[in-house]
Amino acid sequence: MPDIASTHYEGVITTIKGSVVDACFVPELPNVHAKLTTGRDNSIILEVASHINEQTVRAIALTPTAGLARGDAVYSDGLPLMMPVGDNLLGRMLNVFGKPVDLGAPLPGDMEIRPIYAEAIPLSRRTVQPEIFATGIKIIDMLSPLEKGGKAGLFGGAGVGKTVLITEMINNMVGLYEGVSLFCGIGERCREAEELYREMEHAGVLKKTAMIFAQMNEPSGARFKIGHAALTLAEFFRDTRRQDVLLLIDNIFRFIQAGSEVSGLMGRIPSHVGYQPTLATELAELEERICSTTSGSITSVQAVYVPADDFTDPAASHTFSHLSASVVLSRKRASQGFYPAVDPLASNSNMLTPDIISPRHYEAVQAVRRVLSEYDDLKDIIAMLGLEELSEADRRTVATARRLERFFSQPFFTTTQFTGMEGKLVPLEKTIEGCERILDGEFLEVPEQALYMIGDIDEVDIGKFQNNQPEKNAGENITENNPQHFESNGR
Repeated sequence: MPDIASTHYEGVITTIKGSVVDACFVPELPNVHAKLTTGRDNSIILEVASHINEQTVRAIALTPTAGLARGDAVYSDGLPLMMPVGDNLLGRMLNVFGKPVDLGAPLPGDMEIRPIYAEAIPLSRRTVQPEIFATGIKIIDMLSPLEKGGKAGLFGGAGVGKTVLITEMINNMVGLYEGVSLFCGIGERCREAEELYREMEHAGVLKKTAMIFAQMNEPSGARFKIGHAALTLAEFFRDTRRQDVLLLIDNIFRFIQAGSEVSGLMGRIPSHVGYQPTLATELAELEERICSTTSGSITSVQAVYVPADDFTDPAASHTFSHLSASVVLSRKRASQGFYPAVDPLASNSNMLTPDIISPRHYEAVQAVRRVLSEYDDLKDIIAMLGLEELSEADRRTVATARRLERFFSQPFFTTTQFTGMEGKLVPLEKTIEGCERILDGEFLEVPEQALYMIGDIDEVDIGKFQNNQPEKNAGENITENNPQHFESNGR
C-alpha cells in the first residue's frame, strides 16, 4: 500500500464499558475519527468518538472487546478508517475494514486506500440529469419512476418485500446497466448476504458488482460506518474511473438504528421517540455524498424499514426528505396477494412532471391514479351496501381499477424457485400501452384473473374470451365485505 503521512500515538486504556473504551494519551490526543488498535496482536479496532479532556479520548469499538483490560496499550497512526479502492474489488465481498469475507484470495498489497470520510460534493460541481432509470418493474416505472443519479427509497414494515424488491432490481438492472454496481448491507442477516452472493454469481453479474457488509452480529460502530465505506468506493468509480454507479443499500433504518446505539453508548440524551439528537446530521452526512457530477453519476436505491408501519417515525420522515422517488410497500396489498406490494397512491416521484416524462406517460399516470383513487373512495360503500347499489359508471370504475391492480402484479426472476412462475421484465412503453388499453375498457369482458401475474398486456388472449358475455363478476360478485372471495381472486 502507498505511504501515507501519519503521526504515531501511544496511550493506555483507562475504562472499558462494553463497546465504549476510554484511553489516556500524553502529551497529544489523536483526532476524532482516528483509528485505534489494541489487544493481543492489535486485533481490536476502535475509533475515536470524542475528546473527554486534555489527556483522554472516548472511543467506540468496531470489533468485539472480549479480552481487553485496563492498562492495555493502545496505538494510533492518527489516520481514520481506510478503504481500499480499485477494480480488484469487483466480484468481492468486503467488511468495514476493506478485508475480504468471501473466502477468496487476499487483495493485492499495492492497492490505493482512501479515508472512508469525505466532504459532500459542493453544489457548484453537481449535475442534474432529468432521465428515467428504468427497472423493468411495471408499477415502479409507471407510477414512481426512479431518477438517474437520484436517490429512491423502498419504504415498508417487516415482511412486505423490501429485500425481495431490491434483489429483483439488482437482477434486472445489473445485467443491462453500463456501469458498476455496489451493494451495501447494513445490519444484514448472514443468510441474506449469502443468498444474495450466490444469486448474483448464478446470474453472472457478480464480476461487475462489489458487496460491502456489516452484519447484525457486528458491533454498532461497524454497522454505523459501513455506509461511508461503501460511498468511498462509489466515489472512486464515479470520480476516478468516470463511470456511472448503481448503489443499493439495505437497510437505511439500520444505519439510523446503529447511530442511535452509538449515541446511547456515548451517554447522549435521547431525542424524539428515543432516537439520537444528531439523527438529521448523521443521515445528511451519508445521503449528501450520493450525487452526480460531470464525471459520472451515483444512482441509489435504498430499502427503508418503517417501524410498526408508522410513516411519521423520525427515521422514515427524515429519510423522505433526501429522496427523489419514494416507493411505499403496503402490508394490506401483500395480504391480498398483489406482488410487488407497492401502494400506487402513496408512492411518488419527482420525475412525474410533463417537463421530464413524455406527455403520454404523464396523462396515463394521472388517469390511473384517478381511477384507483375513485375505487378507494368507493370501497366503504361497497362494503356496506354491495356493488349493486353503485351506478353503472362507478361499477365500470371498480372493474377498471381491479384490472389495473392485477396488471401491476408481476412475477419476479428472483422468486421463480418459490412461485414456479418465470420472471418478467417489462419495458416502460409496454406498461403505458397496457394501462391505456385497460383504461379504454378493452379488457372489461376479460376475467380479472387473466391480468394477474403477467408481463406486458399482449400476454392476455382476448380472443379466448370474446364469445363470453361481459364479465358479470368484474365487480358484481366480488365485494369488499366478502374477504374470502376477495382473497381468492387477489391471489
